[in-house]
Amino acid sequence: MTAQYASDPALARGRRVREEESTFRSCFQRDRDRIIHASAFRRLKHKTQVFIEHEGDYYRTRLTHSIEVAQVARTISGALGLNAELTEAVALAHDLGHTPFGHTGEDALCDLMAPFGGFDHNAQAIRIVTQLERHYADFDGLNLTWETLEGLAKHNGPVTGDIPWALAACNLEMDLELHTHASAEAQVAAIADDVAYNHHDLHDGLRAELFSTDELAELPILKDCFAAVDKRYPGLNYYRRRHEALRRFFGVLVEDVIGYAQQHLSDLQPASVQDIRAAGFPIIRFSQGVFEDLKIIRAFLFERMYRAPSVVEMRARVTKVVEELFPWFMENPDQLPKQWRKDVEQAETETALARIVSDYISGMTDRFALQEYDRLIGAAPGSAG
Repeated sequence: MTAQYASDPALARGRRVREEESTFRSCFQRDRDRIIHASAFRRLKHKTQVFIEHEGDYYRTRLTHSIEVAQVARTISGALGLNAELTEAVALAHDLGHTPFGHTGEDALCDLMAPFGGFDHNAQAIRIVTQLERHYADFDGLNLTWETLEGLAKHNGPVTGDIPWALAACNLEMDLELHTHASAEAQVAAIADDVAYNHHDLHDGLRAELFSTDELAELPILKDCFAAVDKRYPGLNYYRRRHEALRRFFGVLVEDVIGYAQQHLSDLQPASVQDIRAAGFPIIRFSQGVFEDLKIIRAFLFERMYRAPSVVEMRARVTKVVEELFPWFMENPDQLPKQWRKDVEQAETETALARIVSDYISGMTDRFALQEYDRLIGAAPGSAG
């Protein structure tokens, strides 16, 4: 049953370029489908989550992460009576703007782009879906609905202060009401992101042997999850034991979000999606107790995984790749692929050129960035030969 505060596709605010409606798909379903068919979405297959994409077949990539986020988001959205298609569209698109090499690549590109307006992966996702995907005859981008663009822009909350230039350009055309919170669907996509990475980073860290199962079993929430598994399955195989515990951890987070959101919605009694936007606080979030427990878990992951010597070493290597590719293309823009050269010819300032180069590098996959570095500059740092 759809709640009255859910986003209604029949009341959607439209697209930048007007289109005829589909006879069998809602506007939010079309948004989701266009995102799945986008080139940028396919490239997530070979983009880092935490471990560099080629380091192992079992580690998460941006693509598998996005699929897991969408799965969690649909579950929460369904439990709360929200529009599952809009929720899924935002969830699937939320990481489209990420650079190669995860946050390491983004940090490097942020520094390089500082003189030219900066770089922000959320704003870059907006830029991709409004301009850089160039497949349709009638428009650049994917021509998504206002609601999906709003969700991408504000799923982490209102955007105030200095607005990233890529987002500001879209906002001039669409007025995404950046000062308010987003729809409940977009808020669900944001919390689903937190649920997914808190779960799978623990799993990937175990697989990489950066910490032990016994260490995990001492952390908040997880301690109870392991105890429940041991009680029900005494003597369970090592791998099955940790999988069962992490599965329960996953469930605890999802159930906490649903229960806490139901409590907020009961108190607020929103009559429309506008009431959600105007609430002044996020409706969809963890309870305070679980949030505090997750801070302890995140601190553990930061120390033992994100700052593990092997991860730090690789961060240094791939930072050098981005740091050297950017100035190389700034000095040799004629070496960009053919489809980029028209943009280069129209670039009248250094800032305009830098933003084209940033678009190109940020769209690279891990393996392509390493191949281009090897081809254009020399053997990628740390590579054989």
